[in-house]
Amino acid sequence: MKTKNNIASIPFILQWTLNAALIVLAVILVILLGKETIYIFGFINDGGHLTKLDLLEALLIYFLYFEFIALIIKYFEAHYHFPLRYFIYIGITAMIRLIIIDHENPSDTLIYSGAILLLVVTLFIANSKMLKREN
Repeated sequence: MKTKNNIASIPFILQWTLNAALIVLAVILVILLGKETIYIFGFINDGGHLTKLDLLEALLIYFLYFEFIALIIKYFEAHYHFPLRYFIYIGITAMIRLIIIDHENPSDTLIYSGAILLLVVTLFIANSKMLKREN
């Protein structure tokens, strides 16, 4: 009987560990988001020592931090569940950043654009009634 109670406590311990790790990750992301904010406002107030491409890259990194923090918040709000659409949003933002940073090879840019199209179609399907759970 005691062994059954020990086995039943394993998911609780794992869930607690996951939650603690996500809280630590959220704190780290908030710190990095703050650093990115200082970097962006430093660029704006400095008179623009960086190129516009560097500023755009910094803004997209800023949104990636923001999306990951929002994903962690949504995880706790949804009672320990990661919504699929948030991962898709992060993927789309990451692919856009990749196109902006690495746009020298046209075939790579076309492949990245195709990946974004695939992610948008996936997002449409994920939000459609086909995948909604019935009550």
